[in-house]
Amino acid sequence: MSHKTYTTEAIVCGSFQKRTTDLSYRLFTKDFGMLLATARGVRKESSRQRYALQDFSYLKLSLIKGKNGWIVGSIEPYENFYHRAESKEARGSVVALCRFLSRFVVGNQTDDEMFTYVTKSLAMLANQMENRSFARLVVEVNLLSRLGYVKEKSIPKELLMASPAVAIGHYGTDKEDTLRQLYTQAITVSQL
Repeated sequence: MSHKTYTTEAIVCGSFQKRTTDLSYRLFTKDFGMLLATARGVRKESSRQRYALQDFSYLKLSLIKGKNGWIVGSIEPYENFYHRAESKEARGSVVALCRFLSRFVVGNQTDDEMFTYVTKSLAMLANQMENRSFARLVVEVNLLSRLGYVKEKSIPKELLMASPAVAIGHYGTDKEDTLRQLYTQAITVSQL
């Protein structure tokens, strides 16, 4: 019996040990939303996938839908946002955004624009920047809006789907307060 192979781009949001040499990965994919996939034998020293499938990596991969879930096939790595990060704060931003995705993106919520926004935001957050916490807040509130937790109309127009670099140019304590309120309301309503 042959299984269909799917090719998609993904961000590795986390991993955990499944068996001695296998690892399971939480992948935020362009075509399938958030999913769990297993890579067999990835912990062996001879594995070709070992270094490509690291947490916070952006890659293109083949997935096979088996009867027990998704299985990772071939991998083409693009970059690892964590390793590329220029400072401790930048690495913290990368980790925080990936955890945020793991927390709020559930199942097959696919959105090409959101995936592109996330990859560009991770690339920018890996760089040095001022007002990093505000830039991250802008990204998270925009993602909450795309996921239906925040009304799009309540986000200041100039910050709607703004990249971290653009967001910093519009920094103001009034906007930060507004975004913090939206974020807090979304967390309260979602109970996540």
